Amino acid sequence: QVRVVESGGGLVQAGGSLRLSCAASGRTFSNYAMGWFRQAPGKEREFVAYISWNGGSTLYADSVKGRFTISRENAKNTLYLQMNTLKPEDTAVYYCAVRRGALSAYDVVGYDSWGQGTQVTVSS
Repeated sequence: QVRVVESGGGLVQAGGSLRLSCAASGRTFSNYAMGWFRQAPGKEREFVAYISWNGGSTLYADSVKGRFTISRENAKNTLYLQMNTLKPEDTAVYYCAVRRGALSAYDVVGYDSWGQGTQVTVSS
């Protein structure tokens, strides 16, 4: 099983940038596609971005497309989320997770091995 730990969250003004990291350990990280999700207070966890095992395929939620970039360094067992032009509505706890099975890459149930999350707060 892959274990993941997110980091890099913080408080930033609107228009600013942050880069989140997700450090993986356990089974071979490079075997797995990965995803980023987020959950705001009182809301359901939602899809943010997906990346295939080798980085050759990526998907984004419409709300972040053009502002966020998902990437990975398999040699370092690390997943990233570069977030630019942040908006107050991006405020949430951000989670990385391991893609499992053949369910939709946009669906929470298609992932497991969730981390504890990292808080991102964007002030207006």
